[in-house]
Amino acid sequence: MTATTQPTTGPADRRRPTDAAADDETSLGKEASRSVRRRSMRLLGDLLRPHKKALAWAAVLVVASTLGQVAGPWLVAVAIDRAVPALQDGSVTPLVLSGAGYLAAAVLGGVAAGAYVRAAARIAQAVLLDLRRRVFRQTQRLSLEFHESYTSGRIISRQTSDLEALRELLDGGLTGVVSSLLLMVFTFVSLLLIDWRSGLVLAVAFLPAWLLTRWFQRMSQVFYREQRTASARLIVKFVETMTGMRAVQAFRREPTTEADYRKLGEDYRDANLQIFGVNGRFQPGLILIGNMTVVAALAVGGWRVLDGTMDVGVLAAVLLYCKRFFQPVQQLGMFYNSFQSATAALEKVSGLLSEEPTVTEPANPTSLPLGDGGRARGELRLDHVRFQYGDGPVVLPDLDLSIPAGQTVAVVGTTGAGKSTVAKLVTRFYDASEGAVRLDGVDVRDLSSSDLRRAVVMVTQEAYLFSGSVRENIALGRPDATQEEIEAAARAVGAHEFVLDMPDGYDTDVNKRGGRVSAGQRQLLSFARAFLADPAVLVLDEATSSLDMPGERLVQRGLQTLLADRTAIIIAHRLSTVAIADRVLVMEHGRIVEDGTPAELIAGDGQYARLHEAWLDSLV
Repeated sequence: MTATTQPTTGPADRRRPTDAAADDETSLGKEASRSVRRRSMRLLGDLLRPHKKALAWAAVLVVASTLGQVAGPWLVAVAIDRAVPALQDGSVTPLVLSGAGYLAAAVLGGVAAGAYVRAAARIAQAVLLDLRRRVFRQTQRLSLEFHESYTSGRIISRQTSDLEALRELLDGGLTGVVSSLLLMVFTFVSLLLIDWRSGLVLAVAFLPAWLLTRWFQRMSQVFYREQRTASARLIVKFVETMTGMRAVQAFRREPTTEADYRKLGEDYRDANLQIFGVNGRFQPGLILIGNMTVVAALAVGGWRVLDGTMDVGVLAAVLLYCKRFFQPVQQLGMFYNSFQSATAALEKVSGLLSEEPTVTEPANPTSLPLGDGGRARGELRLDHVRFQYGDGPVVLPDLDLSIPAGQTVAVVGTTGAGKSTVAKLVTRFYDASEGAVRLDGVDVRDLSSSDLRRAVVMVTQEAYLFSGSVRENIALGRPDATQEEIEAAARAVGAHEFVLDMPDGYDTDVNKRGGRVSAGQRQLLSFARAFLADPAVLVLDEATSSLDMPGERLVQRGLQTLLADRTAIIIAHRLSTVAIADRVLVMEHGRIVEDGTPAELIAGDGQYARLHEAWLDSLV
């Protein structure tokens, strides 16, 4: 069989729209920007919806606190214009009442403000907890295609720096902005009630303050997006460098990576300096407008006091109201810093949460027919499967393959031939572009994920061990397994002896990425994990390629037990692994060019025979 050369590509070679947006959201058009903002606000509304009663109670508290604050200047005016003249008539009652009222308003405002801060903090922490859970749940729900293109550094950025920006907003900023807005409104209304002409002075002064705030809003929105993008890039570079530290040091790339990191750090610094520059003009501008307003109110009020159209107490209250009005305006300016940062972060988090899995759960899943022992038979059929990664070249043009239940099939071929793609389709990490992959006659797209994962297990080249004990790692596929079952699985694949030699046996903490065990031992533990799960179909994707010869011999003995009485697909470069297979498939450019037993193919003059001869030469 012949095949034309078909270049292959994986999902990591392509750029997803979301990933590109994560790199540079400052390039969004106006309509796209508004759409992103609406999506973010929907997410925020969805997060706050379960806390309606708590929000209502917080609103009552903040109103009570604000009323206590705005009552103060009015009581001062009463004391000056009513209580002080009454002292000349020998009556101290008005002054006592004014003082008592001022004290009561201060106590009411303080108590309500404290209760409001505590209520708002509880709401904020509940929202953040919900959001953290959503981000974590979403990253697990999304398909392998997403994780192969959306780098781990960006996901870490979503879970850390972006959520931290939201935490700063919800913990303090949101509390301050609500009370500040109410204080502004109540102050202005009180000023109009006590002297409407002075209220007009404040209204005129509010116009330049509003224009300055709008300018700050437009500029900071752009700069904060740049800041969040620069922050994400910096985290991505750091994570990639730390993850690939062996390669960095092996190839002496420290100066290059340091230069790249320095450039990204400078970009992050410049983005922050832009924000500080805008804020450095906004804050002094507000202070200047506020002070000029107080001066104008004093000049107009003083003139009216002289001509008898305004009382001295009213003038004092007007000046206090004017000064208090611009204090929350300054607080709003400070809040807007954290608000813009949090908004940019919320846009990125909402973008992650809006992603949909490319491999979806069926609406009405089909039950998998079970044989004796409650396990699937394991018959596989790839029915004229065509596959390509997104818009990339076709990887499998038309693959037609049948694997009987219980057969061990080895798939070999050059890099890019489509071997691992077959494994990903059988395990349904990806769905076929055309055709169908069937397990015991049922399209895998019609099976629930729980049924499919129970029937098909994949062991990869990197035998990943999570932090925790050996027992917990083996029981990953069956958390309810007993100690006896765990030990039996380890014993079956040849891992029991070296586990007993570990410091705490099965209770030994393997540390991150299995730091206490060798590569071969990690692979045996992953085999024990798969043996305990007892799948009908086992897929080994280059499971022995990273092992040395002693480690490979150790794993080979475990493989004999692991593959017994189950269907197996072995993706392999090393032909020593292929020797235990019942059948060998040689792939080239997404097509099967040879199919037969190892002995048959070795006896021929095809590609496998040449590969086998080259492998024998390498052993000499």
